[in-house]
Amino acid sequence: MPSEAGQPISLDNHLTGSVAAINVSSGGVPKRRVSGAQVSRSGLVNDAQNDKKNHGGPERAVCLYSLERIRSLQMEGHPIDIGTAGENVTVEGIDWDQIVPGATIKIGDQVLLEVASFTNPCKTIRASFIEGEFIRIAQKFHPGWSRVYARVLREGQICFGDPVDVIPASE
Repeated sequence: MPSEAGQPISLDNHLTGSVAAINVSSGGVPKRRVSGAQVSRSGLVNDAQNDKKNHGGPERAVCLYSLERIRSLQMEGHPIDIGTAGENVTVEGIDWDQIVPGATIKIGDQVLLEVASFTNPCKTIRASFIEGEFIRIAQKFHPGWSRVYARVLREGQICFGDPVDVIPASE
């Protein structure tokens, strides 16, 4: 069922969007786009983090962000772009306000994620923001603008354009 102008499609309390980009790096940012990736319990295969203390691991296996939030930040004048804030999966067409800890995200036919936490932005992404103000996407100061970390409930392959089905967290 197509959506109009990037609006989420709601089916039985589910929200459906799509994968706008899959991003990996050998460590650090920016993460570069790839057409597909294997998702394991520890994250995307061929993706690495320079700071293993604050990034990666089973509770921070996949970092997700919203294309709509990126575009809004660009409209504010920030030089952010897909992958420059370190997200592995950029999604579009879903209500980002529903992407909170406890929400379940299915990507394609195989991968199942559960949002574990909001990310804490750090200085490594400062180049994506006017005057280095990376706290612009800190949940504490700007609720609803944070990237999220997810744990992998079911491993598998994801590809650019895959459907993204969100089951909101129980209230």
